[in-house]
Amino acid sequence: MLTSKVAKRYAQGLLDFTNESGQTATVFSEMKDVVKIMGESQDLNKFFLTPYIDSKKKVEVASQIFKGLSQSSQNLITLVIKHGRENQLKNIAQEFINKVEDINGVQRITLTTATQLSKENLDQILRSTNLVNANSNFDLKVNVKPEILGGYILRVGDQQIDASVKSKLNSIKKDFQLN
Repeated sequence: MLTSKVAKRYAQGLLDFTNESGQTATVFSEMKDVVKIMGESQDLNKFFLTPYIDSKKKVEVASQIFKGLSQSSQNLITLVIKHGRENQLKNIAQEFINKVEDINGVQRITLTTATQLSKENLDQILRSTNLVNANSNFDLKVNVKPEILGGYILRVGDQQIDASVKSKLNSIKKDFQLN
């Protein structure tokens, strides 16, 4: 998923601030909470996207929802809402998480399979490629999509290995059409 320039700029500003104030670890865990809350609450997203609700009301509601967060995180949320960027709040939080993980050397890996795999199979797939650095930390997200029929799609950063049955069948289909 492409991240907007707005999300990248706010996240970088937050990262610069937290580095200077020594709050990066605290805000990092709080931004995970923000992503989780924004991802789970469709009502909150609809509320933030409603154009006829003024920013003061949105700030008031956000301060109640996120009242357990540090002052730095609450200030960011308030700033984002006052600037009319509340639709980017989840993206900003996710981009901040990504930036901190990049600094800490964490690889983000997405594995898409047709069925749920065992731990042994997951480990075997990750060891079979040179895209995954076995010595570093990684954040593995497994998606199950039966429409790929079999095999897997492994995405590490901006690189991808498509070893799915669906893509192989599509390749054979193209070959037949060309001949």
